[in-house]
Amino acid sequence: MRALLIVNPNATSTTPAARDLLSHALESRMQLTVAHTLHRGHAAELAQWAASNRMDLIVVHGGDGTVNETINGFLPPPELADGQEWAPLLAVLPGGSANVFARSLGISADPVEATNQLLRLLSVGAHRRIGLGYTDDRWFTFNAGLGLDARVCEVVDAGRSRGRTATPSRYVRTAVREFFREHGSPPRLTVQVGDTNPVNGVHYVFISNSSPWTYLNTRPVHTNPGTTFDGGLGVFAMRTSAVLPTLRMTGQLLAPHAEPKSRKLFRLDDVPSVRVTATEPVPVQVDGDYLGTRERMDFRAFAAALDVVAPAADSR
Repeated sequence: MRALLIVNPNATSTTPAARDLLSHALESRMQLTVAHTLHRGHAAELAQWAASNRMDLIVVHGGDGTVNETINGFLPPPELADGQEWAPLLAVLPGGSANVFARSLGISADPVEATNQLLRLLSVGAHRRIGLGYTDDRWFTFNAGLGLDARVCEVVDAGRSRGRTATPSRYVRTAVREFFREHGSPPRLTVQVGDTNPVNGVHYVFISNSSPWTYLNTRPVHTNPGTTFDGGLGVFAMRTSAVLPTLRMTGQLLAPHAEPKSRKLFRLDDVPSVRVTATEPVPVQVDGDYLGTRERMDFRAFAAALDVVAPAADSR
């Protein structure tokens, strides 16, 4: 098996010693090429090179942003997918702060254990084909959002550029601060699913491709518990920014068997597409990557878009 290991040396939880250990373990079982990302977009360039050279496997050791870049590097847009000559398998060894995509697939959060898990899965040919979301000319693996969460990603990313580590506690503190900063602002978003009547007066929207939506350390946060990699997209749209309803909703999202419900919540767990429009440009994030501001976003679900090395969905 010919494989490319893409390493983001700047990812939150990677270390030189761990990277060496992972690469040596993989080298013992496959013909491995190791490449470190040097700049933004480099993972996409490396993934495109691997696909053009018909490599069997791409292993990503980094965070969710590096995984997203990699997928968009070798997976063509939906309208060109039928003409793709070669697509490698994808495997993920967590190296970021949250590693939502890997953990949602049932991959261990510990990179060393994840490497052993990967080798076991490869030895028995275990992989699965999952669906992805698509928006703004790019694929996404686990979530996207307009409003509050995108603003949080923007602030945390800005801190990263100044050398501040992106930790779960930093995300929480930033989310609380940004919530109260926007508290009292009028709603700017409208959500429309298919031909149904639009939902107006929305303050922020989360679009999910799987569940959980994210993690707080070891605790999963479920906005759309009925959304899976094998179905459509989840929509979670809040029509209030009042403190008490928000606190009640937060408690529901963190519950062990979450099933969020509220008169102020519009939620669907399995839809093929959704459109979100805004009265003025609002922040947007995709897989935790801040994209800037938009006035309209169209999201679509595509089944069986990507082959990943992961346990079967019913075995996790």
